[in-house]
Amino acid sequence: MKTAIYPGSFDPLTHGHVDVVRRAARMFDRLVIVVMHNSAKRSLFSVEERVKMIEAMLPEGGTIEVDTYDGLMIDYCREHDVRIAIRGLRAVTDFEYELQIAQTNKELSQGQVDTVFLTTSLMYSYVSSSLAKEIASYGEDVSKLVPEHVAEALREKYKGE
Repeated sequence: MKTAIYPGSFDPLTHGHVDVVRRAARMFDRLVIVVMHNSAKRSLFSVEERVKMIEAMLPEGGTIEVDTYDGLMIDYCREHDVRIAIRGLRAVTDFEYELQIAQTNKELSQGQVDTVFLTTSLMYSYVSSSLAKEIASYGEDVSKLVPEHVAEALREKYKGE
């Protein structure tokens, strides 16, 4: 059984993330979306809120699971015997950063973890979690960037500000 993980902060989940999830799920027997704690980022949503947002878009009884991890992705891979990580690419600028991370992960895992890059569908190439948060913070509609349940969660977060 081929298992892959799709790690990320998913703060919040976007249509681009959903696109990558759907496509990766067709490529592997089992896909685990791992909500990672990123110490370099200040999250808008708690890990629990992000997990719920992801689970809300998953089909019942499918081959996609959600997990959380506070540590290095390669440590998660070691602990769960996973050898493939999925990363989404929106543009060439993403590639340089993601390639460096992939090479570092390959080295740190002693060659045990490979990264598969999936280019985001063109219609989502401009979408990012940061952009969705910025637009939502001004009270604008973000339904073209995120699933409706996520847009609602963003409206609630920014309602009191």
